[in-house]
Amino acid sequence: MKLTSTVTVAALLAAGLGVAPRDAAAQQTIKLDGSSTVFPISEAVAEEFQIAKRGKVRVTVGISGTGGGFKKFCRGEIDIADASRPISKSEMDVCARAGIQYIELPVAYDALTVAVNPRNTWVDTLTVAELKKMWEPAAQGKVTTWKAVNPKWPAQPLKLFGPGADSGTFDYFTEATVGKAKSSRGDFTASEDDNVLVQCVESDVNALAYFGYAYYAPNATKMKAVKIVNSKGQAVGPSPQGVLDGSYEPLSRPIFIYVSTASAQRAEVKEFVEFYLSKGAPLVEEVKYVPLAKHAYDLALRNFRAGKAGTAFGGRNEVGLTVEELLAREGRF
Repeated sequence: MKLTSTVTVAALLAAGLGVAPRDAAAQQTIKLDGSSTVFPISEAVAEEFQIAKRGKVRVTVGISGTGGGFKKFCRGEIDIADASRPISKSEMDVCARAGIQYIELPVAYDALTVAVNPRNTWVDTLTVAELKKMWEPAAQGKVTTWKAVNPKWPAQPLKLFGPGADSGTFDYFTEATVGKAKSSRGDFTASEDDNVLVQCVESDVNALAYFGYAYYAPNATKMKAVKIVNSKGQAVGPSPQGVLDGSYEPLSRPIFIYVSTASAQRAEVKEFVEFYLSKGAPLVEEVKYVPLAKHAYDLALRNFRAGKAGTAFGGRNEVGLTVEELLAREGRF
């Protein structure tokens, strides 16, 4: 077998069709995993980076949810964790015990979107109290129709769809609406794949789901985004403008990548992260998220180059953080 392989490679090289073994061996791999919300950004950046590197670096991007990504990250299995919420205290402890240090880098803002089927004629706006009534643990087996949420709505089945328990979107949404992360009724259809949630809303008039804005925007003609009543009593729909001016709250949120400090010592990882922060803004916009301001990416880049390890959140997931508040936070830690 060895002779055959050698002859085959030699023949291909002679014909100008092969790749020298030393070049193939030189290809390096960068591993990302985690949030399905951050996935479209990381995937787009990875594609552009691999093109720029002409195949010398391979970047893999998985979707196991923010919690699933942190599990792999704290076991040292991946170089970068995609996260749609800050790292939690328990995840910080697991990483610390394993000797995993990390650099927290905000990469964009998301307008977490609540959507219904376009044939739903009775819901255009929801209050946080109504969302809580739908999703709180006490609703399980009891709040099963739209009428049970609001007597003005029809007595049709309320069919709920959302991310699974490993999702940072699940954590953020439950904290923003119910008041406690992971506090949710269990009798809803869960999926870590946001595309599945989108399809459920598109196909069922009684469906309601929530997911990242990047999964709503390309499908806006097939579903209806619900306006959310903010703390000022204004009904505001998800949009980049609502994120930037702070009016779309409490469902606006920063999203992150976490880079292992050990992995950051590798030249290819360092180059990839610098590419992400310096070239990523147009790609963030392209996949329908809200880019940070240039000075925010510059700050993140300085933090990365300085090896500024840790988190600005202390294990807490803070709801309703504005872009400017995030910048001030990231500048302090």
